[in-house]
Amino acid sequence: MNKTILITGSTDGIGKLTAIKLAKDGYTIYVHGRNKEKLNTVILEIKELSNNEKIDGFVADFSDLNDVQKMAAQINDKIPKLDVLINNAGIFKTSTSSSKGFDVRLVVNYLAPYVLTNRILSIIKKSEAPRIINLSSAAQSHVTDATLAGLAMHTVSEAYAQSKLALTMWSFDLAKQYHDISVLAVNPGSLLNTRMANEAYGQHWSPATKGSDILYELAVSEEYNDITGRYFDNDKGNPKGEFAKAHPDAYDDVLISKLIERTKLLINQP
Repeated sequence: MNKTILITGSTDGIGKLTAIKLAKDGYTIYVHGRNKEKLNTVILEIKELSNNEKIDGFVADFSDLNDVQKMAAQINDKIPKLDVLINNAGIFKTSTSSSKGFDVRLVVNYLAPYVLTNRILSIIKKSEAPRIINLSSAAQSHVTDATLAGLAMHTVSEAYAQSKLALTMWSFDLAKQYHDISVLAVNPGSLLNTRMANEAYGQHWSPATKGSDILYELAVSEEYNDITGRYFDNDKGNPKGEFAKAHPDAYDDVLISKLIERTKLLINQP
């Protein structure tokens, strides 16, 4: 069965590698990036590598939630049904530390996928077996009230860890809200050989394909049919990872409810 798959942050790194791998199987792939020229170049590259013409894409700056909303509207107009959404776009180090008063990592890594996903849920629900894969991290840290109020100034690592825990907590909540959608959070692997990891730490532990391979499997493998509301840790297990425990906050209903309520206020969503 042909599936339609959208991968955010897919003009580089494991997002791009995942798009290529899925395209080679003949799936309809939509990629996303911030730069239109780079996006168009990547679309052509994927078509050539995969011999698959069913490749297209969208442009949006995920540090700007208005841009995310515009992208969501374009997706709803263009795609009648979406089988798999991989929220891969993320940021660690950046020259811009804040976006509208909030740490830019919170906006790009959590608020943007939250907004995008909720705005396109109607076409995701049309799939016979929809999946949402959210890119978390081994780095997860308690999301403070100050962070959600835009008051906290964190180290890069702390801001990143809080944004990834927020994403994981929301993933579990989304799974509870929509039982017909498989929602998974995944740590694709620590210090993979990607531009983001190398810029942040100047080193890597594993090839980027370690991450793209697990994203591919979580997106389309029958092995993960009907599994939802769980965290996959690709640092554990051998040769690939396994389902594991996320940060304790991800299982705290009170903290999750508080996070979602505050998130709705931040983005003015009912």
